[in-house]
Amino acid sequence: MDSVLLVSSSDKESKIATQLLKESGYKSVYCTESGSNARRLIKDNSYDLIVVNTPLIDEFGHELSIMASETSNSGIILICKTDIVEDIAEKVGYYGVFVVLKPLNKSNFLQSITLVTTTRQRMLGLSKGESKLQLKSEEIRLVNRAKRALMQYLKMTEPQAHRYIEKQAMDTRQTKIEVAKRILTTYES
Repeated sequence: MDSVLLVSSSDKESKIATQLLKESGYKSVYCTESGSNARRLIKDNSYDLIVVNTPLIDEFGHELSIMASETSNSGIILICKTDIVEDIAEKVGYYGVFVVLKPLNKSNFLQSITLVTTTRQRMLGLSKGESKLQLKSEEIRLVNRAKRALMQYLKMTEPQAHRYIEKQAMDTRQTKIEVAKRILTTYES
């Protein structure tokens, strides 16, 4: 855990939140008072966690948390008063924003940080798995296109085309994707 963006217009609450974040293991806590400045920082930097303490000096803050969830991979915590928490949670819950009640309770806030951080790590892991599946799917599509080209132009059977691609990959120390691309360049150009 490296960096947090804390967006808060209250110095007192910023100090408390910063202390609790550092206790949670975050090394760098960057603070700003406004939603507009936070938007710029989110656009230009990557944060592990974004904490928005409502209201801000130029907006309430729930719009900022929604924007952050749509444009970053950060975990997001929105802090708001008890009397409006249900309305705000309804607006931001769909976006994966975690809502925490004011005033900050140390154990609840630390537990929220842990929950958001764990959820973020899980989501990042799923994203990596999805990327691997997409690469494997792309490999299968390319190899199948190459097999069809070999079957059409060299009159090979499907098992012969498959074996040819595998053997070429082993003999030339290339991946099946590289061999398939070379075949497609030869026969589909």
